[in-house]
Amino acid sequence: MQISQRIATSRPLPTTSMHGRVEALRAAGESIIDFSIAISHFAAPETVRRIVADMALTSVLPYTTVGGALPLRSRLAEKLRRDNKINAEPTEIIVTNGAKQALYEALYVLTDPGDTVIVFRPYWPAYIATADLLKLDVRIVDLPLRLDKQFLSTLPAAKLVVLNNPHNPTGKVFSLQELTLLIGWMQIHECGVIVDESYEKLVYVGEHRSLAALTDWRALGVVTIFSASQSYAMMGWRSGFAVAPASVIQAMETLQGPITAAVSALTQAATGAAFDSGERHELVADYRIRRDLVVEMLASVQWAKVFAPDSGAYLWCDVGELGCDTVAFSELLLSEGHVAVMPGDALGRAGFIRIGFIADDIETLRLGVDVIKAFGSKIVDGTMRVASR
Repeated sequence: MQISQRIATSRPLPTTSMHGRVEALRAAGESIIDFSIAISHFAAPETVRRIVADMALTSVLPYTTVGGALPLRSRLAEKLRRDNKINAEPTEIIVTNGAKQALYEALYVLTDPGDTVIVFRPYWPAYIATADLLKLDVRIVDLPLRLDKQFLSTLPAAKLVVLNNPHNPTGKVFSLQELTLLIGWMQIHECGVIVDESYEKLVYVGEHRSLAALTDWRALGVVTIFSASQSYAMMGWRSGFAVAPASVIQAMETLQGPITAAVSALTQAATGAAFDSGERHELVADYRIRRDLVVEMLASVQWAKVFAPDSGAYLWCDVGELGCDTVAFSELLLSEGHVAVMPGDALGRAGFIRIGFIADDIETLRLGVDVIKAFGSKIVDGTMRVASR
């Protein structure tokens, strides 16, 4: 049977592909330390686990409307007002199977093949993969340390901008001034925006602000995506939602209906409980300690440059001084060091690696970083060979 042309040239996401390789190696009996993806060692909030367990054991699980049960969407509207200062109606919210589904649906209903979309580099690979599936014209723009008028003046005309705030993989949290300048640029150029705020609760320095709270988001055309995966340690629950003008949400529901219909009733219950559960201070404090530990361990390494990120679950590490192909370096780490990292090439930037630091225990974290340091040192002193860039 022949595969269709629209998918034949596509490739699996490098992030999920690497995680799949790690699982296969572990199933074969190998012990692998996985820094390639951020899977928390924390469990979901207790309230989430309790309500889902009770519901599974005692309740009939009904179909709900495609966009999510109305009481849940009302609770999420309250969350938006409380946490994000976004005033939205329940009909302007759709509950999705994680952030990826919300991203795909938003891009699908807001663009046609050939439309131009701006994505900042380094990027979460799903942005590029989704845009490619939809045959969009993706303009990749290097993310500066700070958005200013001069930088914005260099951006191409586009139908949409995709913004990740807080940013994966750099950990950047966009300031009020940066967001205000971007809003001004979008108003002038009549450009919409999809804002992925999946890491909204994992902030160590500064303050996360929702772009939609700073403007007339309906008039500007703002879609904001939220996920419980990282902020509430619920990676496997596939719990997310989006807020957008009602016409956009209606179109997303039309698309979601024949694909998955509504998110499962259990996940919807988990979603409501998660976003009502409050701040997870112990989780953020633990991640901050881990972040600082890895930064300290790499501080004296001459071939690595790493700065403590302001948010998130990753360290974005410049290993350009190694002078080697970072894909080859990552492959060597996995095959011989049994440590998985994500080469920066997968996120648009060769010469970097992304290190997820929130899984397993502290000793495992130390061990994995020590392996990375040892391999890099061997490359520098010539006792280990890796393909050059």
